[in-house]
Amino acid sequence: MTHGLILFAHGARDPRWAAPFEAVSGRVRAARPDTLVRLAFLEFMTPDLGTAGAELAAAGCATVEVLPMFLGAGGHVRRDLPLLLDALREEFPAVGFTLHTAIGETASVSDAMAAAALAILPAA
Repeated sequence: MTHGLILFAHGARDPRWAAPFEAVSGRVRAARPDTLVRLAFLEFMTPDLGTAGAELAAAGCATVEVLPMFLGAGGHVRRDLPLLLDALREEFPAVGFTLHTAIGETASVSDAMAAAALAILPAA
């Protein structure tokens, strides 16, 4: 069974904006070469979620984890993303697409952001 991961980000007109997401994707690929990893974007950049999901389905993925690369679960994560996933589930019923919590709402990311903020402060 092939396992897939979609890192789903907003997208931007400036291609440099995607660099941190590409770095995360590269690190995940290096750590988990057995997992097919795709970046997908809501707007402005390619591929979109439907294209990334179709690529993973065509590659034989039976399960695909979808991780929103958003700091919080605003309208895009709460409203837009579930509708996009429903369309993928309908098109590829044999693939289990699982939506996860926005990455910014995980404890490890919160801890990393706090550590970065503390690192710029002068010593107490």
